[in-house]
Amino acid sequence: MNKLIIVLFLTITTISFGQNSIQFADSIRKAYKIPELSYAVVSDDSIMEIQALGLHSVALSDSATLNDRFHIGSNTKAMTAFIIAKYVEKGKLKWTTRFFDLFPEWKEKSNPGYTNISLQDLLSHKAGIWPFQGEGDPEIPDFKGTNPEKREQFGRFALTLEPVFPDEQNPFIYSNAGYTLATLMVEKVTGKSWEQLVEKVFNKDLKLNVKLSWPENQKTKDTWGHNSENGKLIPVPSTVDYHLDYTEPAGDLNIKLKDYVKFIQLNLQGLSGENNYLKADTYQFIHKGIENYSLGWYNIYENNKELSTHSGTGAFTYFTIVHIDRIKGKAYIIFTNSFNQDTQQGVRLLMRKLKENYGGYLSTQQSAFEHSL
Repeated sequence: MNKLIIVLFLTITTISFGQNSIQFADSIRKAYKIPELSYAVVSDDSIMEIQALGLHSVALSDSATLNDRFHIGSNTKAMTAFIIAKYVEKGKLKWTTRFFDLFPEWKEKSNPGYTNISLQDLLSHKAGIWPFQGEGDPEIPDFKGTNPEKREQFGRFALTLEPVFPDEQNPFIYSNAGYTLATLMVEKVTGKSWEQLVEKVFNKDLKLNVKLSWPENQKTKDTWGHNSENGKLIPVPSTVDYHLDYTEPAGDLNIKLKDYVKFIQLNLQGLSGENNYLKADTYQFIHKGIENYSLGWYNIYENNKELSTHSGTGAFTYFTIVHIDRIKGKAYIIFTNSFNQDTQQGVRLLMRKLKENYGGYLSTQQSAFEHSL
């Protein structure tokens, strides 16, 4: 009887939290002019809440559904690191494998500052690779060929540039290009392109229905990303050439929230000590093996909490974010199809509310990381 009372209490509490969250989330969406906002709160084996609110575009009346796809921007990094981890487990690579062990012929024309960079250096942004984040970047030649061929040409080019190494003030140099170089390493040892590896790991093996680039919104009803011009949201069709400068492995996947939840649950299971597609020890290293930024995840320790966090902007047209509470074994995921200061503020407030409802955090407790979004 006592167990039944506890189950009923937890069920009623969850329903109450859910109703509270939905109303709050939709009020946030409207107040901060976010076209579509979807979110989920999950543990390693259950979904405590998942919702889709709003419209595909400010110019359409299509209602949001849980079948909608979102471009996840830099949250792609964790998925690329996950792919590479599988082939580390298979013995194709080691985290300590040096780049020029696989590409010795590149060494002569590369900057000598990169001589000893390793796979884990590249994935943790400690290799000193130029950031390539869209502002102040060196002019990139117009490379030709297939995607893998263009990535290879871009990789050769990136390695000729002067290194930008971490220091006491900057423990890592966040670099999209570093993920291109790490991807070249796994492409080399597998004989498969990044695109083929995404298909193999996420779609064939894990059935997550991951797709490349932006969600298709011209032939089907789905999300439109939104740019912000003079304070007005402008819907962006999927036919636009976003040109990510050959850094697709750092930020160019789209996925449904309900499938992304499954990916995050794999990580939660691994962090709790369970082997699944990857070994538990591998998840521990991915999330916590390297200070500050590990492999595709910010590694945060503050206020007696351990967090794995990341966000993605989808070339400033989407905004997605995930916080994994490694101690309590819960994750908080928010997907939106716009990006500006209003979107960021709305997401920040919703994240705080979800943590109040499901994580026991007080509303007055805001982390430095949340302030930095």
